[in-house]
Amino acid sequence: MSAQRLQDYVGGQWIDSLAKTTHEVRNPANGEVLALTPLGGEADVDRAAQRAHEAFQSWRSVPPVQRARYLFELKHLLEKHHEELARIVTRENGKTLDEARGSVRRGIECVEVAAGAPSLLMGQVLEDVAKGIDCESVRQPMGVFACIAPFNFPAMVPLWFYPFAVACGNTFLCKPSEQVPLSQKFLFELIHEARFPAGVLNLVNGGREAVTALCSHPLIRGVSFVGSSPVAELVYKTSAAHGKRVQALGGAKNFLIVMPDADRELTLRAITDSAYGCAGERCLAGAVVLAVGEAHAWLRAGLKQRAEGLKIGDGSKEGVTLGPVISAQHRAKVTGYIDKGVAEGAEIVVDGRKTSVPKEGYFLGATLFDRVTPEMTIAREEIFGPVLCLVQVGSLDEALEVSRKQPLANASSIFTTSGKSARNFKYNVEASMAGVNIGVAAPMSYFGFGGAKGSFFGDLKAHGREAFDFYTDKKVVISRWE
Repeated sequence: MSAQRLQDYVGGQWIDSLAKTTHEVRNPANGEVLALTPLGGEADVDRAAQRAHEAFQSWRSVPPVQRARYLFELKHLLEKHHEELARIVTRENGKTLDEARGSVRRGIECVEVAAGAPSLLMGQVLEDVAKGIDCESVRQPMGVFACIAPFNFPAMVPLWFYPFAVACGNTFLCKPSEQVPLSQKFLFELIHEARFPAGVLNLVNGGREAVTALCSHPLIRGVSFVGSSPVAELVYKTSAAHGKRVQALGGAKNFLIVMPDADRELTLRAITDSAYGCAGERCLAGAVVLAVGEAHAWLRAGLKQRAEGLKIGDGSKEGVTLGPVISAQHRAKVTGYIDKGVAEGAEIVVDGRKTSVPKEGYFLGATLFDRVTPEMTIAREEIFGPVLCLVQVGSLDEALEVSRKQPLANASSIFTTSGKSARNFKYNVEASMAGVNIGVAAPMSYFGFGGAKGSFFGDLKAHGREAFDFYTDKKVVISRWE
């Protein structure tokens, strides 16, 4: 039976894309073709933007408390179908079921926070700013917004954006990654079941041409993006040049600093999950361990044991702790970085290229490098795979100096039992998401999410209170009545 060609969801209906070409959606665990993603472009984006713009005219006047009720219904449906959605994530992305369940849970939490719009949209007022003159500041929706989503968290990442946008009174276009569109297809079926008014939430499938169209369409007021830093910078510049608000979340090279006094078992467990969880395909993955002094010896031994002990296989199977990477092309890219690390003189302690893996699918074992220097390619560039580098440094100050030279600054963590070291780290680290004895420094949905330096392009970050700033304009009204 031939694979299904997916449709767009526009104006409250499933409709055929105008695209002539498609992309094969494959299960990374076995290479099975699951669906065909139409590579829609400018015409598809324009059709959806027009319908979203029409819907905005009435949606903006729906009271926030009523808009929130649609989100309550969506949240109810997400809870009801949590397991089904998680299994779709695993099937199209490859991450383990536990990892998929956790990502779906975080997406649901964003819907919960966005449903607080009636309180979080409140403005400010002050009487008698001058004699007989009052002043008020109110938040108003702006129009059509859009997101360009990555492959690594197909259900969760779009939920960072569109619940907040529509809660604020805007309408929305979601473009999922062409590699993993099935989670959003299922989510939009739930959106349809929740009876959101036609045109409020729209789904457009596409590739690069669709991205360019979203960044330049005159009816789209703002764009949210998650992906690599070079593309994030391009999206930021293109969208800003067309007068749009932009939040472009880019790549990462996350440092994990380990002090000699760290709790060893906690540290080893957290770093293993951080580096190898989700096959290393996440922007908060630990990439480089900066081992301070004598911490190096027990880190090397402990991380080697844990990397070799990971169970590799289809993420839908019980007990699997390391699933495949997203595609054969990406596996080749990650393998190329491992080759380069060896060529540049790093010591390969655990070689994921030689690990026994299933014959079918895009599997790669966990890799651990030691004797890595900060100048090596594997210590500088984002690999986005199950590869961890171990660098020995003499002090916390030296570790912080190494991290400061890295142009990316998404997340960083320290492992220590010293309050003094923890405070020094929190005060001086440049990454915007910092953890203390935490392997994945992921903020909850009621806090802002986003990096610094080359890891983020824009001013206002994702979810939390900052989302309500990004998706609204603050209008100040000054009144005098004689």
